[in-house]
Amino acid sequence: MDELNERPARRHGLWIWTCALLLPAIAAFAWWTRGYGSVTAPNGRPAPPAPSVVAATARKGDIDVTLDELGTVMSLATVTVQTQISGQLMQVAFHEGQSVKQGDFLAQIDPRPFQATLEQDEGQLMHDEAALKEAETDLARFRTLARQDSIALQQAQDQAYLAQQDAGTVQVDRAMVENAKLNLAYCHIVSPVTGRIGLRLVDPGNYVQVANSTGIAVIAQMQPITVVFTLAEDDLPAVLDELHRGHSLQATAYDRSGMRKLAVGQVYALDSTIDPTTGTVKLRAQFANRDETLFPDQFVNVVLLVKREHGATVIPTAAVQRGAPGTFVYLVKPDDRVAVRPIALGATDDPLSAVLSGLQPGDRVVVDGADKLSDGMQVSLRAERDGTGKATSVGATGVGNGERPTGQRHPRRS
Repeated sequence: MDELNERPARRHGLWIWTCALLLPAIAAFAWWTRGYGSVTAPNGRPAPPAPSVVAATARKGDIDVTLDELGTVMSLATVTVQTQISGQLMQVAFHEGQSVKQGDFLAQIDPRPFQATLEQDEGQLMHDEAALKEAETDLARFRTLARQDSIALQQAQDQAYLAQQDAGTVQVDRAMVENAKLNLAYCHIVSPVTGRIGLRLVDPGNYVQVANSTGIAVIAQMQPITVVFTLAEDDLPAVLDELHRGHSLQATAYDRSGMRKLAVGQVYALDSTIDPTTGTVKLRAQFANRDETLFPDQFVNVVLLVKREHGATVIPTAAVQRGAPGTFVYLVKPDDRVAVRPIALGATDDPLSAVLSGLQPGDRVVVDGADKLSDGMQVSLRAERDGTGKATSVGATGVGNGERPTGQRHPRRS
């Protein structure tokens, strides 16, 4: 009998535990049905939730018209230090890779042979100068005697020619002395330019010759330095228009990856011809390079600022879509439905793009979550940004004031 009485009690306890477990699930289902089940599809089934997107507001602003090009860093002066005389290299006074100034002592060639030649030429000069003075003294005496008819006039004329010959000899001797002094000076090699000297190409003790094209070292001027880059001939009219107006064009150099800004300079030279094989023209921009971030023969990406457009309608570049309608955006209407809006795109300066037609300042466009949208679809805004991409509500991040994010740069145009 006790066992029979315990069975209803156990069933009652099991029922209580079952209800306790099912009640939270039923409440959660009721909450979901109340929040999302109120919207039904045409077939009567609950419609899926509206896609969550991030919108941005078109605004009036300034945008830079830029061109992305490839360039090579080139030094304004690259000098191979070579000997101008042949002799034994006695001393190298520089450290490889150091910065040198114009006139700094670099190397020494054995000067003793050239010193001996100089002394020999100076002795010959003294001898010939004495002979010239003797000839000039005899010429003065012969002319006096010729006026007195004491000697023949022909003898006086011959003495004048002899004095001229001695004068020519003295002039040759003086030139030889100067040449010997110059060779002696060439033994003391100094830097011809200011820059960075490279690795040593000849060790002390070697016999260096004028015919050797290798040189002792190479010096490259680092400050200032230039970047030579190419410009497509189709972009040349816009650049020429700015140059003819006297505007200085800014050039910004980035590393090979295009992520790190290296230096900012100015365009100062334009080539005279277009390369017919590539359809490009060369430009040269100069950079102060005070921190030496640019190095000769380095490949860089150059962003050329052609001009700045004021008062343009700008939107984040992330809002621009391309497809069957052409270039378009998803316009967010006041009822939070999206519409496909074709636009005419102007200049692009990431993260911003200028819109020539199709949008007005104040229009909202989708910048994130557009991959699953279609015309007329209801959306849910999880965040909103202004025209610069700067978040105006919690949950979004962006870049303000039209500036590029740190460490990022817009990609090169094709």
